[in-house]
Amino acid sequence: MMSYSLIFTLAFAAALVAGLLVKFWLATRQVRHVARHRGAVPAAFASTITLAAHQKAADYTIAKARFGLVEMAWGAALLLGWTLLGGLDLLNKLLLVWLGGGMVQQLALLAAFAVIGGLLELPFTLWQTFRLEERFGFNKMTWKLWLTDAVKSTLLGALIGLPIAALILWLMGAAGTLWWLWAWGAWMGFNLLLMLIYPTFIAPLFNKFKPLDDPTLKARVTALMKRCGFAAKGLFVMDGSTRSAHANAYFTGFGASKRVVFYDTLLRQLNAGEVEAVLAHELGHFKHRHIVKRLVAMFALSLAGFALLGWVSTQVWFYAGLGVQPNLSPAAPNNALALLLFMLAVPVFSFFVAPLPARLSRKHEFEADAYAVAQTSGADLSAALLKLYQDNASTLTPDPVFVKFYYSHPPASERLARMAAA
Repeated sequence: MMSYSLIFTLAFAAALVAGLLVKFWLATRQVRHVARHRGAVPAAFASTITLAAHQKAADYTIAKARFGLVEMAWGAALLLGWTLLGGLDLLNKLLLVWLGGGMVQQLALLAAFAVIGGLLELPFTLWQTFRLEERFGFNKMTWKLWLTDAVKSTLLGALIGLPIAALILWLMGAAGTLWWLWAWGAWMGFNLLLMLIYPTFIAPLFNKFKPLDDPTLKARVTALMKRCGFAAKGLFVMDGSTRSAHANAYFTGFGASKRVVFYDTLLRQLNAGEVEAVLAHELGHFKHRHIVKRLVAMFALSLAGFALLGWVSTQVWFYAGLGVQPNLSPAAPNNALALLLFMLAVPVFSFFVAPLPARLSRKHEFEADAYAVAQTSGADLSAALLKLYQDNASTLTPDPVFVKFYYSHPPASERLARMAAA
């Protein structure tokens, strides 16, 4: 009879291979479908989108998909290297010899894993930013700015990540069999705290924010928020153009710290009515309580995740099945190993349910669009969406199956058809 560890190894390997095959199939479908429709602008957009813009979006989509295939293969190789080929086990043993057991060794394991993983993925990050995005005119980041951001992100990750990791590791060792419940509470509190402090303390480390100073636009936006019963701490413009030509607008913060942020690239591309319509769409998410629903879902899923981690962290087959020899000495706990193995294994199995949250997200986008059309001009929202799709080089002809599996936002054709019907 096969051991539990062998069964888990086979299940993990089967899920990994199946996931890779599905991802490869979806990506190649997307490439073929977009390439097949590259030669002509869809009839619904023929009067508003030029052939050159349509072909640029097609080429950008295909280039990203092909790059994604290479990145996907490398990611799978790294995952196998960390798990079944013994990379994480070797790293853990080396740190045990050097540092002994205890909290310092466990934090060192987490930090070393993050640093090594980041370095191994660095070539792909650089290629995407300075070759792929550069090729299509989107990258505005200099090497100096990229390096500055990398240093800030690393220091901030250590400053924020290590204390919460230490707290969770301590709870795993000191809070008894229900440690996972206490750890979940600490994790949720940490995330809520981040939502509060991010707009004021973290985001300004990377971007410059200044109050919206266009009086006409400010008056329209303020009137819209008042009409919708929404209060924000301020309206800000962010220097997104220092890093990318992509445009966006978003709400950030939580409770009294909420603020509205416009990319400077967005304000350059849209007129006042179109900006108002985009903001109304974002307000629609709040009116339909999408943000609260997503928070509740995150709370529930993370609770289930911590409960599952609480169980598998006590099972020898979980470690052995993923290529790691668990520590047998009480002085050298397995808690950091359990965290890392869990983070590596869960995405392999959860990939197959990805279409469910994507479908729910598309439903929320339709609802937000409908709210925006009710509060502002549907023509303005349609025009804004078309400009954003064009300026961001989003393809107008994605593969339908690829959309159902991955897209968190509906394609332009579906969104505009819904708005026209409304």
